[in-house]
Amino acid sequence: MPLDPPDLVKLTRKDFQTPNDVRWCPGCGDYAILANIQKFLPSLGVPKENIVFISGIGCAARFPYYMETYGMHSIHGRAPAVATGLKLANPDLHVFIVTGDGDALSIGGNHMLHLLRRNLDVTVLLFNNRIYGLTKGQYSPASEQGKITKSTPLGSLDYPVNPAAFALGAGASFYARTIDRDAKHMLDVLEKAHAHKGTSFIEIYQNCVVFNDNAFEYVTDKKQKVEHALYLEHGKPWLFADGKKGIALDKTTMSPVIVDLEKEPARAEDIMVHDENDASGVLGHLLAHMDHPQFPVPIGLFRQSERPAYDAQVIEQGKVALEKRGAPDLKKLLFSGDVWEVN
Repeated sequence: MPLDPPDLVKLTRKDFQTPNDVRWCPGCGDYAILANIQKFLPSLGVPKENIVFISGIGCAARFPYYMETYGMHSIHGRAPAVATGLKLANPDLHVFIVTGDGDALSIGGNHMLHLLRRNLDVTVLLFNNRIYGLTKGQYSPASEQGKITKSTPLGSLDYPVNPAAFALGAGASFYARTIDRDAKHMLDVLEKAHAHKGTSFIEIYQNCVVFNDNAFEYVTDKKQKVEHALYLEHGKPWLFADGKKGIALDKTTMSPVIVDLEKEPARAEDIMVHDENDASGVLGHLLAHMDHPQFPVPIGLFRQSERPAYDAQVIEQGKVALEKRGAPDLKKLLFSGDVWEVN
């Protein structure tokens, strides 16, 4: 149970660091994400014993070992199921699910889908490096077509899973994208995610320095990201390239188009304006299907919508049932209905 406010001790990043050796490859983007999470948690004012990290299998899944909180390194793709049971058993816990593109979108795809549609009040951190890193470089569900790996020497034929389209299509009430090395932006996204009541799904572009190095160079390199990254701000137009270009909606095809404002300054009023609370969800889906190299890559909060969290509904449902039926009688339940004896 949570401690009363007077008993809270002000925590620091160091309080969330463990004595365990952090064992990722030198230069891995996971180090930056770990540092940002440890820096973020003290701002919540939550006791360490009320924070839990649940992971599946993969490089990202080592996360619980490096957090001085409760945690569980569960099984491949099943972190959402474990987290669901934990949150329903103790709704006061602040639960984080740490997963990768292979863990969450392949064997765990079904579990992740149902977590999102139920809207359990947890935060999902999906480390997307578009490769299987732990098992040494096979292509993953998020790998691009034509990807040459040890398991696809002639190039992958699979059409990749789009994490944004998957999450929003499954009914995610919060979806955001950030980058491992952009600490300021990640901290801002984490703050918004934690304030959201429901499943907060954060896709983090994470560099695998060994098996898929510079996979997101077009949005991490300072020179390239000006032309290839679209940073989203609520109430602000979809502009990039230092404000010289923007995204408008083609009214004939109802699809996004790039407008060069230096050549067509009169079209400035056509540029889309970001609304992270868009009730229709249309803007979020437009953003989900904008990708490199055809479009700049959207970075930030795509969409959040307010709807009841699953765990809160379960608790309320139980209270109502208790008021109507009284305390449960297990013996009466076991011997009710169709009962027979076996000789």
